Amino acid sequence: MHQFLDLWVEVMLGIGLSAAAGFRVFVPLLAVSIAAVLGHIDLPTKLDWAETPEALVVFAIACFLEISGYYIPWFDHLLDIVATPAAIITGTLVTASLAPEMDPIAKWALALIAGGGTAGLMKSLMNILRIGSTASSGGLTNPILSTLELVAAIALSVFAITLPVVAGVVVLGMFAIALQKIRQFFANRQTLQS
Repeated sequence: MHQFLDLWVEVMLGIGLSAAAGFRVFVPLLAVSIAAVLGHIDLPTKLDWAETPEALVVFAIACFLEISGYYIPWFDHLLDIVATPAAIITGTLVTASLAPEMDPIAKWALALIAGGGTAGLMKSLMNILRIGSTASSGGLTNPILSTLELVAAIALSVFAITLPVVAGVVVLGMFAIALQKIRQFFANRQTLQS
């Protein structure tokens, strides 16, 4: 029973951080590095490099550049093109790295589905919202959307590290909303094409 609870908490941690990666790729990586450097979490041996001050600086710079890029009017769309696969990869790697020792096939399947799938779904939702924002306002509301994405990434990262089960429940609620929005987007698109 104890092993199941540990697995559940670690999967929820991975899902929470993966969802945050769907909003901003480097925010959850920076959060994990900060938490590890401060001793709040103990990363697996293969991630000891993320607990170094050097890694913390690199993640902080990357995070700053990513956040800044989303406030440049046309660059935000180009950034989404790169950030979408990066979010999926980050979600997969974070979940796999934080998962307990298990069969490698099960571990990577879990990481790809739970981590990569979560990050991809959140990023897809944000891409759809950004397209709608650009279409309805000519891009004038995109900085507001970028700020909301940043707040969501920070909040999910903090919740995932401090309260992983709460973060997991929040993400599951976001799944329902994301799936509904994506379904509506494609239904509206089909209606317009008809």
